Amino acid sequence: MDVRAAVAIAAGKPLEVTTVQLDGPKAGEVLVEIRATGICHTDEFTLSGADPEGLFPAILGHEGAGVVVDVGPGVTSVKEGDHVIPLYTPECRQCPSCLSRKTNLCTAIRVTQGAGVMPDGTSRFSLNGQKLHHYMGCSTFANFTVLPEIAVAKIREDAPFDKVCYIGCGVTTGIGAVINTAKVEPGAKAIVFGLGGIGLNVVQGLRLAGADMIIGVDLNNARKEWGERFGMTHFVNPKEIGGDLVPHLVNMTKTGADQIGGADYTFDCTGNVTVMRQALEACHRGWGQSIIIGVAPAGAEVATRPFQLVTGRVWKGTAFGGARGRTDVPRIVDWYMDGKIQIDPMITHTMPLPDINKAFDLMHAGESIRSVVIF
Repeated sequence: MDVRAAVAIAAGKPLEVTTVQLDGPKAGEVLVEIRATGICHTDEFTLSGADPEGLFPAILGHEGAGVVVDVGPGVTSVKEGDHVIPLYTPECRQCPSCLSRKTNLCTAIRVTQGAGVMPDGTSRFSLNGQKLHHYMGCSTFANFTVLPEIAVAKIREDAPFDKVCYIGCGVTTGIGAVINTAKVEPGAKAIVFGLGGIGLNVVQGLRLAGADMIIGVDLNNARKEWGERFGMTHFVNPKEIGGDLVPHLVNMTKTGADQIGGADYTFDCTGNVTVMRQALEACHRGWGQSIIIGVAPAGAEVATRPFQLVTGRVWKGTAFGGARGRTDVPRIVDWYMDGKIQIDPMITHTMPLPDINKAFDLMHAGESIRSVVIF
């Protein structure tokens, strides 16, 4: 079938909106009509050419929502008409990783997903007879896409596509890092480095968890108002403190009898390895945890003095907020629909597919929190 898609022909070039061909679902696969898709920094990271695993030509996009229009043989968990969110982190519930209950990083289709193809090793997308790569197993920059059954989360039908598509990555990653990875407890002190789309969701996750002090760190003063809207209690612009950032933050967290200072939890949402070190060293000695969410450039390495770790600080990484997609994503949709979390204010721009490159321009200019393409 012919579908409309934004194709990444090569690294560093604008997406080309055109008609491509899509084969129907095979065994264990689902055909989904994408109704809305968010534009994430990870898409930009790949499009820029900085992603060492980036494949071209490809149909990018991994943050979508839509409706099942057909299923292949053997599919039982969803049916035609179901509303779903594609999952770049699948949940097969059968592989050693899923069965371990220690991680959300399902390995059932990891190899083929990384190769830009479906589980049988072939692509469903083509352009004038040339193969197009799938992206993160999702390819939501097309108005129809095919996904493995284990990579779609069935959600309630009254949830608006143009809002809950954001749960396909940004919302779940940020809130999940707080709830699943850090397991933040009420009364905690926390610092969030980077108040973009992920960071703001970390902030509202901290509010949801009952954190008392939520410090936001960002170079853009315009993000202060955004952070406060979602629960941030203090704001720091590193350019304006007149000294080293880590001692400043540690001093901010000194309270009462505890004059050691340091946050119980810190979160890096920048992908900057220097910031990652600052985030660790701003943790409380003995028990502070620093969660790395941001994706660093290819070849980058993170470092600190061993003393920081010997004295009890912990570095953790998280992917998709530690969420098990088919299990947890429907619950987060419910949180949104029940008013427990906010999404609407973060969707700062919407546009049709032909204008998708404007979303990347807005991202580069720092003018958007999240842009959404509505099909």
